[in-house]
Order: sequence, then structure tokens, then C-alpha cells
Amino acid sequence: MTKLYLIRHAEAEGNLYRIAQGQYNSILTDLGQQQVRALERRFADIHIDAVYASDLYRTCATAAAIYIPKKLPLHRCRDLREICVGVWEQKTWGEIARTDPEQMENFSHRLHLWHAEGAETPAQVRDRVLHAVEKIAAENDGRTVAVFSHGCAIRILLATVQGYSLEQLGQTPTGSNTAVSLLEWEDGKLHVVYRDDASHLEDPRFTGGAVLKKHPNALEPGLWFRPLALPEDEAFFTGCVQSVWQESGRQEPFDARRLLSGAAGHTTLVGCLPEGPVGVVQLDTARDAEAGIGYISLLCLPQAVRQRGFGVQLLGQAVAHYRPLGRQRLRTVLESSDETGRAFFIRYGFTSVGKTPEGQEILEKDIGYRPEFLGNTEA
Repeated sequence: MTKLYLIRHAEAEGNLYRIAQGQYNSILTDLGQQQVRALERRFADIHIDAVYASDLYRTCATAAAIYIPKKLPLHRCRDLREICVGVWEQKTWGEIARTDPEQMENFSHRLHLWHAEGAETPAQVRDRVLHAVEKIAAENDGRTVAVFSHGCAIRILLATVQGYSLEQLGQTPTGSNTAVSLLEWEDGKLHVVYRDDASHLEDPRFTGGAVLKKHPNALEPGLWFRPLALPEDEAFFTGCVQSVWQESGRQEPFDARRLLSGAAGHTTLVGCLPEGPVGVVQLDTARDAEAGIGYISLLCLPQAVRQRGFGVQLLGQAVAHYRPLGRQRLRTVLESSDETGRAFFIRYGFTSVGKTPEGQEILEKDIGYRPEFLGNTEA
């Protein structure tokens, strides 16, 4: 008999920024890193003979919870990847809901009817993941292995093993990040012992006292983005920035003309809901580009629309813009009096790295890949 611990990756950028990840190589969030440490503590006294993971970054980084402390090699398997979502990949869920609401509804509730250009079918995912897990089980007879994969792929696999059809998939749960399922393989068949257990994220023995609060589900309604359009957006843009300007405690008066004239030299994106624009993120792409740094010159969200997960989606657009340009770090500069802004950026992984000559605080976040979690497929 083979025992297989089937584990979903820790929270990754798409989960937090509400972006369709698919097979894009997103990295883990700061909460995701804490989840990895809790997972490591959970498995500290559990014997594992081998570790497998999809070849995507977020699963390999999560698998570090087991393969590194146990000094085991990591076997990368392409067939354990998440469902390929085709043209949806790297779009926000808000954009998808706006442009393809019928298929968004299918993806959320009737996956067997879902399709998108360039995507896999759920049946294709079922077949490749089931084949991969059965192959791993057969090759490790009598052993205990850990297998790291993805939310949709795992849900389809577990449903199949438990006898549900794709049409019945909606009757089954989706495991949270780092949820653990235990499968057994005997006489050429898989069966589920338990599924989707994430108790280690609440157990103080494993959390180290940290509060591993789950962020909003990535499929919940979110923002879609478009470039700032002037003069059409002038009233919203100036009003949005002015409200945050005053809140930050700046001493100099707000200069709308300067803001509007400077917008032409920056990449400015407007985050929108169906009822209209709600926030702005502006990027200074030229500043310190040679040092691999991407600057956020503005990130504005009026108080009336806060506490709804929109601010971090603005931040996600900065990551999505800068990473393809090869930037390894994000930076922003804040007034020393801007306690609200500082708390926001610190919450999402920024740290203080110094001050400008004018006394403003420089905050920075690493968005680069760690090379040990990138590599070629081995299985």
C-alpha cells in the first residue's frame, strides 16, 4: 500500500490579488510563507519517503516545507499543474466577470460547462492529474509520499476518486491553501482517507502563535483595470488623490495641475467596479530601473471603499506590470506622517529600507523568484 499526502500550495499572488493564475509562475505571499512554516511543523514527525510537486513555482516553494527539512530531493511533475485557463491567465477576476460573465459563472459553479480560448477542459485535467498520481503511487509501493498540486486540480482529482462526475463537482468542497488530503493506493486503486484538512493553520502548535487569517477568496467580485483617461477621469483622479493627500498629513498644499501634468509621464491605472472607478495606482517605470526596482508613485483608495480588498488589488497590478520588465523589487516613498499608508504597505510585505534626503520613508518589497524553486520537470 502507498500513502499519499496530497497538499495544495500556500497562498500565492493570484489568490491575494484576485488574478487568474492558471499556469503562470506566481510567488507565495507573506501569509503563504507563514502557512509553509505551519505545514512544516505539522509534518515534522511524519515520515515521508519522497516529495513530488507540479513544476510551477508556488507548489515547489510550498513543498519546501517537507523536502528541505527532511533532506529529500524534489521531483517536479508537469502533469500535477493547475488547470490551464487559456486567455484568462493573468487577468483579474473582475475583468473576467465583466467581459465573460457566463463562463465566469460556469467556472465558479458548473465547471463541466466551462470553456475559454486556449484552455484545457476539466476532463483533460482529470485525466492527466489522475494518471500522474496513480503513476507516483505505483512507483512508490509500500512508501509514504507527499504530492503538491493546485486547488482546481486537486478538487477534480478528489471528486473523481470519490466517485463524483464532473457534473457533480459543485457538490464537493475546495480545499484552502495548504489543505492536506490523505489518499491510499492498494490493489491498483486510490481511495480517500480524509480530504481538505487545514487544521494546522489554526492549531497553536503549528502556527507558532501567528494569526494565519485567510484573505478573501480570489473568485469573489473584484476590480478591473484600464489606463487613466484624461480629461474624462480628471474629477475622479484629482478627488481621489486629494483625499489621500490630506489624510497623509502632508504640509504643502495639494496641486491638482502638477498632478495632471505629471500623469503623462507615468503609467496610471484606474481600478473599476461595474458602477465606476474606485482607486488609482501610478507607476514611475523609469526611476531606478537599472537597479531592478519598480516604483509605485501613487496608490490611492478613498476611505469609502476601503476594507473590501481593493487596495491589495491595486498593488497586484504593480507586480503584474513590473515583473515582466525584470524588476526584482517594488518601492514606494511615504511621508513620515502617513501612518495609514505605512500600515497598508507593511501589511503586504514591505519593509523600511531608509529615508530620502527630504526625510520621507522608503519602503521596499521583494517580488523576485528564488532560483531553487524554478527548475526543469523531473517526472
